[in-house]
Order: sequence, then structure tokens, then C-alpha cells
Amino acid sequence: MAYFNTRDVAVIAMCATLWAVLSITIAPFFWQLTHMPFLCDIIGAISLILSLWWARKFGAIAITGIIATTLTLALRPMATHFFAFTTASMVFDVLTRLIGYKNCLEKPMSSVISLLTISIISMAIAGAIIGLLFMSPHIIAAVYGGVAFFAGLHAVGGAIGGGMGVTLVRALEARKAIPHKE
Repeated sequence: MAYFNTRDVAVIAMCATLWAVLSITIAPFFWQLTHMPFLCDIIGAISLILSLWWARKFGAIAITGIIATTLTLALRPMATHFFAFTTASMVFDVLTRLIGYKNCLEKPMSSVISLLTISIISMAIAGAIIGLLFMSPHIIAAVYGGVAFFAGLHAVGGAIGGGMGVTLVRALEARKAIPHKE
């Protein structure tokens, strides 16, 4: 028996593709207009939460990030900063496993707190990696006041995306649009 069934594979592929396509089409425009990194984090957190909610298996979130990174780099080779989001997806996967899928998805208050916290931590890590490895130290210092502030901006995007992801999952559960079967 396979670890991931065909539905798991399909949702992982859809979430990764959604993340990659929106990150290479809409996110660069948002970045050019605002020079704020929120949109990539929002898209990423929503995609990771949807992948988690559907599969509820260790590795699904990390694979979503790996596929999103592969697609992003295939379509926009200069977007090497996306490796930071691969790392963020792995952190997200490990943290949800440590906290427990039941705590992250089934307990109303616990799930909101845990998914928001995990989204914030994961995206802050992505921001720190991008700030340290992929951006000019001069720009990071002059425009954003340092790596810590830039990571904080990513954390804000993680909070917004986490909130949107939790809201989306709750709406899907309420409408029984995509019923989860154990």
C-alpha cells in the first residue's frame, strides 16, 4: 500500500502548482509596486495549509514546497530565493508533525493558534534566509533596516496567509466541499 494515495498526490501537485504559478506571475508585480514580501508568504502559507489539511501525512508539505520550487525555477530560473520557501515548507512539515495533525486541524482554538504560529515561524525563516543569502547586505540594511526586520515582514505575510488558510479550510469543512476521509 502506498503512503500517498492518488488524491494526496493530486492535491500536493495542485497546491504546489498554484503556489508556483502565482509566485511567478502576480508576486513579482506586487514586489515591484511595494517592495514588500507579503504576497509570496501569503500564497505559500495558504498552499501549505491546504496540503496539510488534505493529506495529513508527514512529507506532504515538504513535497509541496519542493515541487513549487522546482516549477518556479523551471519557469523563472532567476528566482533562486525560492529555495528559502523550500526550507520553510520543511520547517512547516516538521512543526505540524511535532504538534500533531489533530491539534493542528481538528481542535478549533488549538488549530488556529498552532497553524498561525507555524505559518509565522516558517515564513520568518524564509525571510531570514532570503535576507542573508539572496539579497545584498547593503540593500537589506538601507531599505529594510536589517535581516531581522525583513524576516519580520515575511512573518507578517505568514500571519496573513495562515489566517486565510485556516479560514479557507474551515469554509471547506463547513460546506463539506472536500470531505476528508481517513
